[in-house]
Amino acid sequence: MPQPGALGARRRLFLDTPMSTIPLTTTGAELLRQELHRLKTVERPNAITAIAEARTHGDLSENAEYDAAKERQGFIEARIKEIEAKLSNAQVIDPKVVDADGRCVFGATVDLEETKAGESVTYQIVGDDEADIKKGKISISSPIARALIGRSAGDQVEVQTPGGVRKYEVLEVRYE
Repeated sequence: MPQPGALGARRRLFLDTPMSTIPLTTTGAELLRQELHRLKTVERPNAITAIAEARTHGDLSENAEYDAAKERQGFIEARIKEIEAKLSNAQVIDPKVVDADGRCVFGATVDLEETKAGESVTYQIVGDDEADIKKGKISISSPIARALIGRSAGDQVEVQTPGGVRKYEVLEVRYE
């Protein structure tokens, strides 16, 4: 008999919580769809071809090329399954149509100024899969995004970071 919650634990391999919705911007959802298409139309057939070719090299029990091709196929299939699960549970939000009365919400682009150093930064609050700090995209679950949610231009925000508390002023909130 399976352990209680075993199925839920299995689902968490692909999702943070069982049957949870995953917030994605329209751009993030499109990028996932493109990756899924590439995996199904390019990577999967390449893996199948590599397995077939490795089989022609003889004994499978000692065939490292075959083992590597099967492992690659496993990674591809797992990623396909993961993306399909995310897209099926996705709540796609178009930041351009968000009406939040100037408050920071998912998808918003926020201009901040660190009060101590006077440095200005711009972040867009996005889903976990879309986050890329180099492109100014921060995850909705990051400490900075959590501190910003619900704030408006002119508000002061304190963020606990690994380097200590940082204080920011919200300069502008845009929905682009």
